Amino acid sequence: MYISGQASWNDDAYMKPVLDEDQLLQYDIEDSECPWEEPSLPEISGEKDSNSAKLLMEKLRWREAQVEQLEIDLQQAAKTVEKMRNSAKEFLISAPEVPVSQNAIESLQEDEDEAYFSSYGHFSIHEEMLKDKVRTESYRDCMYKNTDLFKGKVVLDIGCGTGILSMFAAKAGARRVIGIDQSDIICQAIDIVRENGMEDVITLIKGKVEDVDIPEKEVDIIISEWMGYFLLFESMLDTVLYARDKWLSPGGSVLPSHCNISLAGLRDESLYRKHVAYWDDVYGFKMSCMKVAVMREASVEVVNKDSVLTTACVVKDIDIEKCTVKELDFSSPFSLEATSDGELTAIVGYFDIFFNSGCQNKVMFSTSPSDTATHWKQTVFLLQTPVNVEKNQRLEGSVSCKKNRRDPRSLIVTINLEGKTTTYLMQ
Repeated sequence: MYISGQASWNDDAYMKPVLDEDQLLQYDIEDSECPWEEPSLPEISGEKDSNSAKLLMEKLRWREAQVEQLEIDLQQAAKTVEKMRNSAKEFLISAPEVPVSQNAIESLQEDEDEAYFSSYGHFSIHEEMLKDKVRTESYRDCMYKNTDLFKGKVVLDIGCGTGILSMFAAKAGARRVIGIDQSDIICQAIDIVRENGMEDVITLIKGKVEDVDIPEKEVDIIISEWMGYFLLFESMLDTVLYARDKWLSPGGSVLPSHCNISLAGLRDESLYRKHVAYWDDVYGFKMSCMKVAVMREASVEVVNKDSVLTTACVVKDIDIEKCTVKELDFSSPFSLEATSDGELTAIVGYFDIFFNSGCQNKVMFSTSPSDTATHWKQTVFLLQTPVNVEKNQRLEGSVSCKKNRRDPRSLIVTINLEGKTTTYLMQ
């Protein structure tokens, strides 16, 4: 564009920098004082004279100054990264809630979900789960004590891992068992099935449940060990519901069939000191600003049953044979009654699992602090400031649990207790 015969870009306004203090514009590449350019010094001769020694010392001083500057810059960069990390976390917590797509897990691409499935390729995870007797023996007892339910049936095992549940089902009398797993552990599962001579009954398929085809139009029973921390972490239940809607025959069973989540108040001074009070004095320095960041990450701990300070309250019931994915995001009020005087330092969450559908001999297990510890432990939501309570005092609150819209396998849990709201991340 031209104005009065002159090109508009000749105007001095276009010569002003966007940033007045732009360091790049102030840097003179030919400036001999540039801190990153080694000073031009005469060559050091081989003679042992005072001149050479002085030149060498000057070079060494310059090198030391350069290293010091690099260390300062590195520390500053580390602070900047930490500040960005905290800002991102604050954004996740404070951002307005946006509903997560009902098929968020189904629509995850393979590369987006690679870390999740890769984690289950590690043998140590499967060893930990197999050695969890509460978990493994509950599934075994459900099948071995209800062989009439499994005899001659087609069973689908979702997330079959090493194949232990598939083999329980086969031994309980299933006509055919189909196991599906996306992680590389399925290669070992194939060998394990062969080693036990069950390859004629058990068929194993590698892939995402949402992407594979199975060699049956319908299945009679779906079994799966899908539970995560605080029950819903990792969102594997979404996949079980997808399989239920696609393949389960009318009147078929999903095992486990029911579950619930409970909350209780916790008095655990050692846990509070470990994660919160610790930042008041770190090697003689105050780091109290870390408290908020640390406590907003829910911790997974084995809680001493004697530390439970209140009654428990069920905040979510799930009927796995009927519920929808949308119902797995929930909000619920809760009411807790103090069982003794004390200082409330946290809210603890745990879950119960029930094998009821079609079972004459029902089986259940709990991850409550009062029961035998499992690999799920309990989920602890620390309070920034402890609350003094008296015996029989009733504490009113509410809890919401939603998928993180940026990572649908992680959770955002918000707890309101006596009018004070705190949001926690599980990631």
